[in-house]
Amino acid sequence: MSSSSTPIDLFVASANMRFAQAARLFRNIPQIAEDMSQHPGDETAPAFLHALLTGDIPEEAITFAAYSLQPRYSVWWAHECLTGIAEVLTEEDRQMLAVAAAWVAQPDEITRQRALTAGYGAALRGPGVWVALAAGWSGGSMAPPDQPDVPASDFLTGRAVNAAVLTALAHIPIEQRRLRLGHFVSMAEVLARGS
Repeated sequence: MSSSSTPIDLFVASANMRFAQAARLFRNIPQIAEDMSQHPGDETAPAFLHALLTGDIPEEAITFAAYSLQPRYSVWWAHECLTGIAEVLTEEDRQMLAVAAAWVAQPDEITRQRALTAGYGAALRGPGVWVALAAGWSGGSMAPPDQPDVPASDFLTGRAVNAAVLTALAHIPIEQRRLRLGHFVSMAEVLARGS
């Protein structure tokens, strides 16, 4: 191990992540490149996540975490991030987070459709609504049950989780934002380890 290695280099991505290598995520879900300016080399996904946090645009660590975690873990991560800053949430946000948490607890078609319907029916697209939509877009059809299937694209959950967490962070006072961002990324690192 080189002296420049960080503790994050010592583990490989777990089953909680879509891919062990960061570049593979960019190849398989190219839409992530539309939301980030930094692109990986041959790093593991966890190492790239850590590098983003300590880089020039730490918000891109949020984006990478949103896309790189498996949909169920990504939605749960967003739920936990948002409940950690409850002071910026509206009542609608809290209701939407409850719907998303129900899907995480029981990720079946019924709870996915409930999350999708709740998200589509929301008055505003606040952070909680984005989390509900992230759950709803995790698979299956994006259309109502009585309509022809419209398959959800792989990138939609990550994009919605990214919108949720970054929108919520924007409501945090600027002097606290970096600390909260670091905490959120630390939570994603724990999920990435599978522990």
